[in-house]
Amino acid sequence: MARDYYGILGVDREATEQEIKRAYRKLARTYHPDVNPSEEAAEKFREISMAQEVLLDPSKRHIVDRGGDPMEQGAAGPGGAGGFGGFGDIFEAFFGGAGQGREPRSRVQPGNDALLRTAITLDDAFTGVKKEVTVDTAVLCDACTGTGSESKSKPVTCDHCHGTGSVEEVQQSFLGNIMTTRDCPKCRGFGELIKDPCRQCAGDGRVRSRRDLTVNIPAGIADGMRIRMAGQGEVGHGGGPAGDLYVEVHTQPHPVFAREGDNLHLRVTVPMYEAALGTSLTVDTLSGGEASIEVPAGTQPNERVVLTGAGMPRLRSQEAGDMIAHIEVVVPTELRPEEREALEGLRDGHAHSASVASEDAGHNESFFGRMRGRFRR
Repeated sequence: MARDYYGILGVDREATEQEIKRAYRKLARTYHPDVNPSEEAAEKFREISMAQEVLLDPSKRHIVDRGGDPMEQGAAGPGGAGGFGGFGDIFEAFFGGAGQGREPRSRVQPGNDALLRTAITLDDAFTGVKKEVTVDTAVLCDACTGTGSESKSKPVTCDHCHGTGSVEEVQQSFLGNIMTTRDCPKCRGFGELIKDPCRQCAGDGRVRSRRDLTVNIPAGIADGMRIRMAGQGEVGHGGGPAGDLYVEVHTQPHPVFAREGDNLHLRVTVPMYEAALGTSLTVDTLSGGEASIEVPAGTQPNERVVLTGAGMPRLRSQEAGDMIAHIEVVVPTELRPEEREALEGLRDGHAHSASVASEDAGHNESFFGRMRGRFRR
């Protein structure tokens, strides 16, 4: 009499493959010999292992659905070749591992992204620049055009794993015999072989090469920003599509200007008498022109003169930051007699003299506030 394999696992006749595996794992947690050492449990475990093997094999399940018993018609006994099969892999039983094998990897793999760092001047960051860079990456093998074959022929099925890309091995553990799966050592998990590997790339479909590229660096780029160059990274195994190249841009220090966001800061030293009387000066800009800085009469130390819109261009915008001149008033340390006399006359005729300032004396900013501002700058 034919066995009721569906009843043994407790599933209906329309059960899916996943439902059959789920039912088997549930029963295996109760009847596996490493969990339940009784003779009855061992017999039950052999029975459910046989039921799973039959119902997961389409041809055997077809016999069952027609009222027959494939295990009584000369087919292999429970567990298949070697006597392991359904109950050999304890990870399949307890953790739902893929005991039925896995798909082979494709020979054609996408390539990795690449990163390149380059340095530019602040002038280049202001105007934008096209810069030549050299990259060392994997490129498509020109001898085999990425096929990996000397004759550019298609791969053949691996005769070791028969195209599965993996092989099964039985290992001993404290839980008993465990069926493990690993990449086929002959085809490296691809399931296919190249009969005549290319002599230039050894069948990889790619070789390392140095290339010169032109990077378009936009005006206003900030230090540390990255520019993405699509498809200029590493070519993948088997001539797969190349990844992207990222060019990280760093700005070299400038002798005059210091950048803060889109603003440009510079330091201007003004003699004491010019700070008192007022003056003007010009500064060479990053665009190659000149900008005029007007220092009004009575300018105090650490005051700032702001030139609106004269700073760095904003990235992908028509606007720009500001140029900020920080005024440093220089007091002379050596005076000629006539200069000393003139200054003494100015002092004697002026109502103000040295005094200790208080924080509530009407100043716009306190001394400690100015000190904090200086440290922030």
